[in-house]
Amino acid sequence: MNRRRSARLLSSFAIASIGALTLSACGSSLNEGGSDGDASACGTTSLAMNDWVGYTANAAVYTYLAETELGCTIDQKSISEEVAWQGFATGEVDAIIENWGHDDLKEKYIETDGVAVEVGPTGNEGIIGWYLPEWMGEEYPDLTSWEDLNEYADLFATSESGGKGQLLDGDPSYVTNDEALVANLGLDFQVVYAGSEAALIEAFRAAETNRTPLLAYFYEPHWFLSEQALVHLELPAYTEGCDADPEAVACDYPPYVLDKIASAEWIEAGSPAAQLFENFQWTNDDQNVVSAYISEEGLTPAAAAERWVTENPDKVAAMLEGIS
Repeated sequence: MNRRRSARLLSSFAIASIGALTLSACGSSLNEGGSDGDASACGTTSLAMNDWVGYTANAAVYTYLAETELGCTIDQKSISEEVAWQGFATGEVDAIIENWGHDDLKEKYIETDGVAVEVGPTGNEGIIGWYLPEWMGEEYPDLTSWEDLNEYADLFATSESGGKGQLLDGDPSYVTNDEALVANLGLDFQVVYAGSEAALIEAFRAAETNRTPLLAYFYEPHWFLSEQALVHLELPAYTEGCDADPEAVACDYPPYVLDKIASAEWIEAGSPAAQLFENFQWTNDDQNVVSAYISEEGLTPAAAAERWVTENPDKVAAMLEGIS
């Protein structure tokens, strides 16, 4: 999700999790039938898998092409955003295919330790913010900004928010400044974690169906926005550096150019999988299409990738161009 996280230190749980990377490996799940290519020539790539469907869409197409066109083996590892970066230092992660910012991690693992490199944009542009269900935009047309929230705090209170209004976030590992924003903007709200992207989506669906008030963290690109037109609440305007101090953040999230991060050693080795990773680029619309195939039509990631690849030969040719 650059979704810039308030630079909270990695928890002891996150640090311990890196040791379990190998145990959490999904394996080469998208192309179980294998490839006619020589997998040994390409080697095995350890691809971090973060828990949102847009990331899955990127990984699905990359994995499908690497395995079916280049004969590579892609070892997918389910792991949270921040912990994945630690895998660059241990050799357990080769690539992160959709990175949302993490300037603090870039400073450590790219600039200081030199174990990772930026590998260019995915072509996707990200927006993070606070959203209301569609019906609330019609029912409360004056609720457009963070400045209006305290007036409506009671409306958003839940059994989990301790008498305050609830701001629903996703997975605690997602990039978020929300706890700092609530405190620094003087909002009578409490951040509550739904636990996953799927839980956020179901919360919006239920809020729309039952006309239940909901204020929640969400982001674009996302296929769900074609299902429900969420109302994006205005936060104080972002200016360069306004989020430099994670504890003092009181501004909106910046627009993000989503990028790819890889092990410096893996990129330098220049395998076909690494070359494809460098070439991989598409649009928000492309990602949303594949995401919808997976989430709405129930296709497996492999089937969704195959369908998109079949429908987009020119884009596929550009991704494969020049790979030796």
